[in-house]
Amino acid sequence: MEEYSDRTPADILRLPMVPIRDVVIFPFTKVAFKIGRPGSVRALEDALATDRTIFLATQHDASIDEPTPEQIYSVGTVARILQAQRQENGQTKVVVEGRERATTIRVENDNGAFTATVRRAPTASETGPRIDALMQRTGQLIEQHIRLAPEMQTDALQTALRNTDPSHLADALASQLKISVEDKQGLLEIFSAFGRLQRLVELLEVEVDKRQLDRTIQARVKRQMEKAQKEYYLNEQIKAIHKELGRKDEKAEMEDLRKRIEEAGMTEEAKEKAMQELHRLEAMPPMSAEGTVSRTYIDWLLSVPWKQKTKEIRDITKAEDVLNEDHYGLEKIKDRILEHLAVRQLVKSPKGSILCFVGPPGVGKTSLGKSIARATGRKFVRLSLGGVRDEAEVRGHRRTYIGALPGQIIQMMKKAGTVNPVILLDEVDKLGADFRGDPSAALLEVLDPEQNNTFQDHYLDVEYDLSKVFFIATANVLHT
Repeated sequence: MEEYSDRTPADILRLPMVPIRDVVIFPFTKVAFKIGRPGSVRALEDALATDRTIFLATQHDASIDEPTPEQIYSVGTVARILQAQRQENGQTKVVVEGRERATTIRVENDNGAFTATVRRAPTASETGPRIDALMQRTGQLIEQHIRLAPEMQTDALQTALRNTDPSHLADALASQLKISVEDKQGLLEIFSAFGRLQRLVELLEVEVDKRQLDRTIQARVKRQMEKAQKEYYLNEQIKAIHKELGRKDEKAEMEDLRKRIEEAGMTEEAKEKAMQELHRLEAMPPMSAEGTVSRTYIDWLLSVPWKQKTKEIRDITKAEDVLNEDHYGLEKIKDRILEHLAVRQLVKSPKGSILCFVGPPGVGKTSLGKSIARATGRKFVRLSLGGVRDEAEVRGHRRTYIGALPGQIIQMMKKAGTVNPVILLDEVDKLGADFRGDPSAALLEVLDPEQNNTFQDHYLDVEYDLSKVFFIATANVLHT
């Protein structure tokens, strides 16, 4: 049952008011906080000069330094100042004791110093089995909360539980619980002790559920970590035993290779070839010569780019700026380069590009190639062909030869790491030919846009697409 007492005109009070941040003051609780704003200090001094009574209300937004009355909650607490101490940093430390709830009727602002006309909240004596049951349930939830969260202020909560008055109990617990400022303000605005206890039970049930879930997750994570540590320890022991016996964890290594082959983005032909070699490798004894050859071949297939591609920049203005920044003069050369780039920009699916720079040493042929790469956002690699007389330097050696390797073209693609780099073929006029073949003829398949999408290196022995490569050749003279 609830019996509200009628108030006299003394229900209306005119008090100095201090807006506070990130804290809600409840009746029957003592709280310490600091005041630093000049207007708040003046309001505090006004209260100290009279009967030490002050009205405290929480700001909506704690980040606002000079709140307006509309930015302050209308329900606050009439409190008595127990202690006020000026500190060296200019702030004042205040200890107050909440007395009762009140609602603002009017707020006057005198240059940041607030004076509030407030109406005291009605009081009621609330008893009966319903509120007794709520108090009992609240106590049970607080005990659960303490068990699940030992870091909480256990003594303060247990002291609060000793309150036999429902209103005092609700306010004491609301003050001590680590809940949001909005939730605390919501509890302050509930004048009925029964309503406050109901809301407290709801908040506590949510907190207890969260704590139980946290504890369940922590226990599960702990079990998983213990299991993982055990597995790690056993695996390390197995590795150590294998190491002592001169063995390796072949199964894990093969699975890793298989996964890398699946994710490499190879053509179907290359993927099939890699899988065949992997099956052969699995069937071979460890450390065998044939196994080393197969493993090296698979590593080469995995190391060349199949789908990795840099985003090409097609901006003629930027290309012109880069060329002018890197080279003074050479206007005709730069115009021809820009013309070539402009044509590439207009053609939706341009085939492989080839440029040839001819001139004596030191005129900037190589640096122009670097500038083109920078202007188009591509990787740049340089291949020197001066003095090359062996076709295998371009196409690679067949795997039947000891120490066989891919040709320089595939090696440059591996170095670039993308399928669309700029490759500078330096000194193509210095290529020679002898009994080992004609490397200039091998370059035809590399540079011909009709053929280079199916370039076949002797070592890889699978088709490799060079059509996205921007080739630049340089030479000193034209007559060779």
